[in-house]
Amino acid sequence: MVQQRALVITALLKNTVFLAAAASLFIAQFLKALIVLFSRRKAGIKEIFSTLLWKTGGMPSSHSALVISICTSIAFSSGLKSDIFALSFFFALVVIRDAMGVRRSAGLQANALNKMGDKLNKRFHIAFKPVKEIHGHSMPQVLVGSLLGLFIALAVNLL
Repeated sequence: MVQQRALVITALLKNTVFLAAAASLFIAQFLKALIVLFSRRKAGIKEIFSTLLWKTGGMPSSHSALVISICTSIAFSSGLKSDIFALSFFFALVVIRDAMGVRRSAGLQANALNKMGDKLNKRFHIAFKPVKEIHGHSMPQVLVGSLLGLFIALAVNLL
């Protein structure tokens, strides 16, 4: 049993698609946490760890870094003519479009709704529980994330 787990872990650590994806996701979230740390004077340790491990939105897009690194690594391992590359390419397009479009729009609408609810609460004392604001990505955030994912996948596959 222990030997089987060791074989699985060894296989993952030799898999360039896995390595590029994991590195891209971690590095993008790490850079995002650094940006929060240096751009906000009162960023506490809880906010830094939350950004590192969980928060979405912000610079760079970890969504874009992840899917572009997967797509690029699959191009290296399986070739541009493979079915799995075509799948990863269109999956990347859907994820990036969703991160920029749907999630960003939902976040902006939630922000507007929370502002209205806060005003109603202050003016008419109507109880309002704020809705979660999902942070999507802007074009520069997606572009930087995509380039980060591309370069990390190139490094993993060519070095």
